[in-house]
Amino acid sequence: MSKRAAAEGADSRRARSEGGWGGPSRAPHFDHAVYTLVRRIPAGRTATYGQVAAMLGRPRAARAVGGAMRRCPPGVPWHRVLNAAGRISRRARAAGMLTQRLLLEREGVTLRRGRVDFARYGWDAAAGACRGGRRRRAVSRAGRVRLRIDDERAWSAQKA
Repeated sequence: MSKRAAAEGADSRRARSEGGWGGPSRAPHFDHAVYTLVRRIPAGRTATYGQVAAMLGRPRAARAVGGAMRRCPPGVPWHRVLNAAGRISRRARAAGMLTQRLLLEREGVTLRRGRVDFARYGWDAAAGACRGGRRRRAVSRAGRVRLRIDDERAWSAQKA
């Protein structure tokens, strides 16, 4: 290889490691944000790559979430993130797919015909970790206060 070809190869590798020709990479920051969010998914719940991307404010970055999950450090529950069809995404090594299925089943998530029922096991960050995808009804404190005031008025009227 000539010196010029070696130098051009080094320049292109440096540019790729810095996030392309446009400047420093945002990938480490994005990856860290993905791992932080995935750690919040409770056991027995699942999310899609697209949902994770949307929650991070980048709704069209589902593939970037997949890339971040490929580089996942230990301690991140990577097995709770599935594809949009509710299936385990294909990998070069089938052992990783089997491991993901076993980890999900250990947490109580069942797969029927290779799919997870998001209505039952999906995670909605806004609603919290409610069972069965049902959202908790917000309890209005104002109604209880109003009732208490009415009760006190009725009690006062009976005394007088």
